[in-house]
Amino acid sequence: MVATAQPVDRVEVLTLQDNYIDIVARDDTEVVERARSQPGYSLSRSLYAEHGFSLLITVERAGQRRSLVFDFGYSPDGARRNAEALGVDLGEVEAAALSHGHFDHTGGLAEVMGRLPRGAELVMHPAVHRHPRFSLRADGQRAALPHLLDTQLAQAQVTPTETREPYPLLDGQVTFLGEVPRVSAFEQPSGTMFYEAEGAEHVDAFEDDTGIAIRLAEGGLIVISGCAHSGIINTIRHAQAVTGEERIHTVLGGFHLTGMDEATQIRPTVEALQALQPRFVVPAHCTGRNAQQAIERALPESFVLNMVGTRLHLG
Repeated sequence: MVATAQPVDRVEVLTLQDNYIDIVARDDTEVVERARSQPGYSLSRSLYAEHGFSLLITVERAGQRRSLVFDFGYSPDGARRNAEALGVDLGEVEAAALSHGHFDHTGGLAEVMGRLPRGAELVMHPAVHRHPRFSLRADGQRAALPHLLDTQLAQAQVTPTETREPYPLLDGQVTFLGEVPRVSAFEQPSGTMFYEAEGAEHVDAFEDDTGIAIRLAEGGLIVISGCAHSGIINTIRHAQAVTGEERIHTVLGGFHLTGMDEATQIRPTVEALQALQPRFVVPAHCTGRNAQQAIERALPESFVLNMVGTRLHLG
């Protein structure tokens, strides 16, 4: 399926929640703008980093700026509090998208959606409600994943749009990618995570895991993932197929390579990224230190270290 992807002139991505923060970083460029501590290093303006992910994405076309939130972070108030500290008015945000149903992306949903205008659309895959999800320990006991989504939706009084198919947001200027096909041989379900349905255990293939794509009028696709359980290369290829745009400008988000094997998963991912020749690669959240370093070594001119409060100016 090819979805209509309206080209935009510029994209601004502000990280509201990620695993890392360095308030005294001094590596700004024309593309990368870091958050700055406030006068007097006021603690009331401090930024929280945690194992969660949330972005504010603003697109600009013909001088008109429109924005949406992608994912909501882990703690109930982390992404919302960081938004306030960064001077973001969530009341001007028109829509939201959820990458998948895990707690580190849904925990702040009620706080964030509760500050968006009434009627702001939230889109997600229907399998986000899958519960219980768990891994199996060596002793056969379940290690359950917290399930926060349904409670958060009830608190926010939001009825989401649920779809397995690509879906246009902001009048087609942002494309929700829908279910991502597992194409690459090195990005298949690991068999270490499970869910229960109708009294039976099933391997969790994370069908709900997806991302969004934005087409720059000059430059190609910006592909954004939450965790990329479906595989970041699979996600990119799906974005290309959905939008009909082959050029890759930026790849940003969690690549889910923490603890993955170097030879069978990290190296093939890095080699595939090299072949795609993106202008920028911004591995965040659950990518993992080993994979981030491998990407930086292989793509030193493209690599961007992400952190809470980072504002990327693309296009």
